[in-house]
Amino acid sequence: MSDTRTIAAQRLGHLLSDRDWMLACAESCTGGLFSAAVTDVAGSSQWFERGFVTYSNTAKMEQLRVGADTLERFGAVSEETAMEMAGGALEASHADFAVATTGIAGPGGAVPGKPVGMVCFGFAQRSGQGITTRAMTRVFEGDRAQVRAAAVEFALNTAIELIEPE
Repeated sequence: MSDTRTIAAQRLGHLLSDRDWMLACAESCTGGLFSAAVTDVAGSSQWFERGFVTYSNTAKMEQLRVGADTLERFGAVSEETAMEMAGGALEASHADFAVATTGIAGPGGAVPGKPVGMVCFGFAQRSGQGITTRAMTRVFEGDRAQVRAAAVEFALNTAIELIEPE
């Protein structure tokens, strides 16, 4: 794992531990790489609750309760799906914060408006008012491995940014 990814995973772990929060993730295009990055950190069992790898639409619907209508209207690679994945990961776990990734890592799979390298991220947080979700999309350059690695690093750093201000 790259040094910057290791540092980000450690920082995320410290932030979660400081708040006594647990983390869950829902991965599609990263296929478990986000989970691997956080569990490479010693002591991550204190703050990482579980991860879901939901590559197929059926898995997204069954495990994370992503709506069939969402998948039909927006597609698996969309901010709408990413938010539902993150929210579903919270609902299916005891976590306080969740990260989701869904995208086109390549080399094929691009469709009009959704190029290779496009990854949609969902972030969800549990609070007294329920679950708050947000999403963002980035397009990464490189081959399949580079896109997936960049997506994991972006997800880690964005989770830190979203948690840190509190």
